[in-house]
Amino acid sequence: MKTRKVLALAGVTLLATGVLAACSGGSATKGEQTFAFTYETDPDNLNYLTTGKAATADITSNVIDGLLENDKYGNLIPSMAEDWSVSKDGLTYTYKIRQDAKWYTSEGEEYAPVKAQDFVTGLKYATDKKSEALYLVQDSIKGLDAYAKGENKDFSQVGIKALDDQTVQYTLNKPESFWNSKTTMGVLAPVNEEFLNSKGDDFAKATDPSSILYNGPYLLKSIVTKSTVEFAKNPNYWDKDNVHIDKVKLSFWDGQDTSKPAENFKDGSLSAARLYPTSASFAELEKEMKDNIVYTQQDSTTYVVGTNIDRQSYKYTSKTSEEQKTSTKKALLNKDFRQAIAFGFDRTAYASQLNGQTGASKILRNIFVPPTFVQADGKNFGDMVKEKLVTYGDEWKDVNLADAQDGLYNPEKAKAEFAKAKTALQAEGVQFPIHLDMPVDQTATTKVQRVQSMKQSLEATLGSDNVVIDIQQLQKDDLLNVTLFAQTAAGEDWDLSDNVGWGPDFSDPSTYLDIIKPSVGENTRTYLGFDSGKDNEAAKKVGLNDYDKMVNEAGEETTDVTKRYNKYAEAQAWLTDSALVIPTTSKTGRPILSKMVPFTMPFAFSGNKGTSDPLLYKYLELQDKAVTVDEYQKAQDKWMKEKEESNKKAQEELAKHVK
Repeated sequence: MKTRKVLALAGVTLLATGVLAACSGGSATKGEQTFAFTYETDPDNLNYLTTGKAATADITSNVIDGLLENDKYGNLIPSMAEDWSVSKDGLTYTYKIRQDAKWYTSEGEEYAPVKAQDFVTGLKYATDKKSEALYLVQDSIKGLDAYAKGENKDFSQVGIKALDDQTVQYTLNKPESFWNSKTTMGVLAPVNEEFLNSKGDDFAKATDPSSILYNGPYLLKSIVTKSTVEFAKNPNYWDKDNVHIDKVKLSFWDGQDTSKPAENFKDGSLSAARLYPTSASFAELEKEMKDNIVYTQQDSTTYVVGTNIDRQSYKYTSKTSEEQKTSTKKALLNKDFRQAIAFGFDRTAYASQLNGQTGASKILRNIFVPPTFVQADGKNFGDMVKEKLVTYGDEWKDVNLADAQDGLYNPEKAKAEFAKAKTALQAEGVQFPIHLDMPVDQTATTKVQRVQSMKQSLEATLGSDNVVIDIQQLQKDDLLNVTLFAQTAAGEDWDLSDNVGWGPDFSDPSTYLDIIKPSVGENTRTYLGFDSGKDNEAAKKVGLNDYDKMVNEAGEETTDVTKRYNKYAEAQAWLTDSALVIPTTSKTGRPILSKMVPFTMPFAFSGNKGTSDPLLYKYLELQDKAVTVDEYQKAQDKWMKEKEESNKKAQEELAKHVK
């Protein structure tokens, strides 16, 4: 499956999959405010309980509320739950549902109160329907794994109970210090049982706003495929004072004309626009609006180049013989060959196709789990990983894993690793050059340019007599069907793919590293071309069973956070050394023009209620004029200072919830 945090490679976006903002009806501070926006991918359903795709969450996260949400400093605060407590052993979480929480139809008519039982109904439905995001909680909630596997058919034995209309309680298998961060995800959201049953198979249909109920800040008013998505403020929402935007309109954009967002910003039809420094019009725009071009902060989404170690489909290929197919498979199973790809790939040149030379470094990332994602014992996660990584060989001693610089590109290392690989592969009868099919959306200019850049740097470093990147330019829908939307590994039709990324679901390294475990990983096919849980031979050959063991051992450490993170650092170090998943960039860290008041949106590195993916409209404010570089910097400095103080207070408050 593809969880909602598996993301198609961003090519035309501001902060998330289509994030452009606008105001209409006069001043942004007077009268009705409209937030207009572009989007790239239509949702295939509105089922927030079962889907794992960003295209759905981009919509439903703005209309469905769970127990908790994030404030602008990253703290978890009450949403449907007005209060909560956790037992001293860390196994039982009890939430009090607010009395003024209501369900509404798409027309804004009150349907029913939100009750504790709605959360029970939601989890049962998600489990029965084999939710793509069930992995988030299946091993966490007592009895849920047995129910999901059919070993126990009585859901009342699962560790979720409605103690009364206003109290829902979860019992966990083991303590999870990050449990509350999971409550922002759709798989733990509520649903009204009466409405669910009345809709049957028509529940959550992609183009029908009336097919779901709403308890969040916005109502979905219409969806027209490859055209528009429209929202309106929920006038009866319990926290309506924090909803400043009256309407939201998303317009479909295929990304071909990269100068269009800036033009629409200048003519007033958009109030924010993602900029493309490689476009022909950028130089003129930069002269005109240089004081207003700001770079967003790097987020926790990591885009990667995946390696298909067990390819089965060859509909889109330049290979002309079975020998070429076999040679490519053998090459991708060789670690030295994969390391040659990792070291020979000029990420700065790659990123510059999107961000320009000036901004290229601002989005670079070197490890799958961002280096500052978590901290323990005075160290960032990246520092912990580096300590483990250097033990794998001399090639890692001078590698810098920090964000915003290319710590991996090294042509000399690439050539050295390739020389070792070639000797071994020739002994296996492999014929050179190795042909690597790499698909790309032919309509997205910057995506094509990035793949071309990767081809150029790899072939220049390793020699086109050794490695050839065969770019497969596909229609967008065809591309999605053989990458992000492929239902089985047999549908993953590529050798290398940069069409996917991962944004964390909760605040723990496991949210990244668990997804490619060969035993139960939910996205092994997206990144590595095989289905988990089937004792895949290719996975064995590349040592993924060792990785599986490392991640499992880390997950078993539930009391000592420092030990837990160090164990996950060991797994990340192995993954980096394996070069099976090669990180490239973050999603944000890109130039924009904007009338969005800086740092008014919710913030978090994970979850559905405080990241740039999805963009949330609650709390967001607009201003009349374009934000200046000076305004943005001052707002950022102020926010960072306030965030540190706010996070400290929030940590102190946590103790009050233990009962």
